[in-house]
Amino acid sequence: MATPTAKIQVKQLGKEFGSSNHSISVFRELSFEVVPNEFFCILGPSGCGKSTLLSILSGLLQPSTGEILIDGEPLNFEAEPNIGYVFQDPRLLPWRSVLHNVAFGLEAKDLPKMSAIKAAEKQIERVGLNDFKLSYPHQLSGGMRQRVALARVLATNPDILLMDEPFGALDFETRTRMQKQLLDLWLEEKRTIVFVTHDPYEAVYLADRIMILSERPATVRAVKTVTLARPRRWRDPETLAVYFEVLESLGDGTTT
Repeated sequence: MATPTAKIQVKQLGKEFGSSNHSISVFRELSFEVVPNEFFCILGPSGCGKSTLLSILSGLLQPSTGEILIDGEPLNFEAEPNIGYVFQDPRLLPWRSVLHNVAFGLEAKDLPKMSAIKAAEKQIERVGLNDFKLSYPHQLSGGMRQRVALARVLATNPDILLMDEPFGALDFETRTRMQKQLLDLWLEEKRTIVFVTHDPYEAVYLADRIMILSERPATVRAVKTVTLARPRRWRDPETLAVYFEVLESLGDGTTT
């Protein structure tokens, strides 16, 4: 029975691709809940439907079966729900500066130009790129481009933030720095985040709860509540213990 306090409720969700002669089932009867202001991570093997699931939650794809509720109401994309999406690739417009890339989403909402610029400047400062606001994407490092993508989404003030392996292509040092920065922003504002990752350690470091999916067609293999105090440290015995519990829940340990 779904609790009335759930921010996101996914009920018996199914998705198939293909034709009536040949179809591939990505997941069947997938059900889970995310509570308000929760940092919820989705972890599972490659090809199990993690990105597909986020695309459905964002409205880029329609499910084959099932239902999604936001705050207890059916998800209605014609009403433009306040959901932000950070992709694996930053998807910046190369002909726009950092400032105008961040302002782009606000312009699409018909916000007056000067109001959009002010809101964009605020988020650029928050992600530490104030000195680069007039730079162009080709002048930035990979980590800086991903920060621009995050600032662009945050500028629209989403109620729910979906993130699809946003740090997966970054080197270890940059990824660690971005994880900490994201946590700092989340702790400051406490918005609901659904974060897809293939990295068990990243999930343990970031999440309040981790949903572990099986191979395709994906089912929920386990949901792990992470009660570790923040900030979390990799070498702490408690962190390592949770990490190995998550690895065990993954089964064969294949997450790439």
